[in-house]
Amino acid sequence: MDKMINWLETSFSPKMNKINHNVWVVTLKDSIMQLLPFIFLGSLFCMLTIPGDVFNIDGYPNFWTPFGWTMGMISLLVSFLIPFNLMEKKRLRKQRFIAGCSGLISFLMIITPQVIKDGTIGFSHDALGAGGMFVAIVAGIFTGLVMEKFGKFSFFKDESVIPDFVRQWFDAMLPIAIILLVVWVITDSALLNFDLYNLILDIFMPLAKIIESPWGFSIIMFVYCFLYSMGISSWVLTPVTKPVLLAAITANVAGTATNVVTSETIYSAYLWVGGIGCTFPLVIMLAFSKSKKLKALGRACLGPAIFNINEPVVFGCIAWNPIMMIPMWLTGIILPLIVWFGTKIIAFAPTPKILFDMWYCPFPISTWITTGAVSGIILMVIIVIVATLIWYPFFKTYEQQELKNEQVSEV
Repeated sequence: MDKMINWLETSFSPKMNKINHNVWVVTLKDSIMQLLPFIFLGSLFCMLTIPGDVFNIDGYPNFWTPFGWTMGMISLLVSFLIPFNLMEKKRLRKQRFIAGCSGLISFLMIITPQVIKDGTIGFSHDALGAGGMFVAIVAGIFTGLVMEKFGKFSFFKDESVIPDFVRQWFDAMLPIAIILLVVWVITDSALLNFDLYNLILDIFMPLAKIIESPWGFSIIMFVYCFLYSMGISSWVLTPVTKPVLLAAITANVAGTATNVVTSETIYSAYLWVGGIGCTFPLVIMLAFSKSKKLKALGRACLGPAIFNINEPVVFGCIAWNPIMMIPMWLTGIILPLIVWFGTKIIAFAPTPKILFDMWYCPFPISTWITTGAVSGIILMVIIVIVATLIWYPFFKTYEQQELKNEQVSEV
């Protein structure tokens, strides 16, 4: 372990730092980090829904409404922040608000949100929240590229007597027009009618056919972790995976099949303790970190992590952080294979045979409910131990990096 940590610190970390300081990576990471207050608050509202959902309390407040106005708007905000921050970093500050607004409008054009029923405040669309992060990033990057290309463009000569603010108005019209016209042509039903939002579903649809195999299980979990490490919620894959997972557990309940890959296996019995990527061990490490920043982040994430809500830790230190993205991917590959081996190959622990979609139920309570076996809890503990071993060396490398940054800032 010491040799691996040394290699990570002396070889791996410097190379990743070069990537980490790339202007596009920094822009994406900063855009997500700036939204942590919304993410933390959304996680709190999500936890507050649990008593009402579990105990069916009459008159209990519907905290899903404020959740929708925090986490439910995260992609909308990202589509603004990516081009806004890019203009800041490219030293094109005069264009930052125009770029941000253009990114937001292009995102809304792509997802075409619909006003929901009368009596509910505002409007809603699945893509406005974490499920639309992929589209928000694409819209933001495209807008940033166009605005950057026209950052120093002007219809007027330097010696023009026209006031600067008037020149800026007219100069901004061209890139805005290009952005909106391109998005319009792509998405308009009378023209190309290209559905960018559902493109990712089409890309991953073939995975549904192989999901009930050890390699299919590992591939789909890796895809979950890969997307999540870039700030793209795996919820975007729900239309692909949910029907398959629901059919699998239905067959298990009926006693006609023993399918390992079900929502219960993934979210309640064995795999994602603390959330996708099995991040609960990481939260514990952060909570006891020597770094003041990481310790504060870990302790703030501890409450949500108990209920398997890990947006705070993912967006706080994993998303677009090359050092921490790698272990996220490794958990998606290794842990599913261990679950498959422990339930299918040697049949040490049982596969869930009851329908249990309460993903926010803490482990190991949910493991006992879904498996009813001590061996199931043992397998869950093994998963946590292996996840800890995966996260630890990368965490220590990241911690050393943050400690150096803190020492520099204190000088």
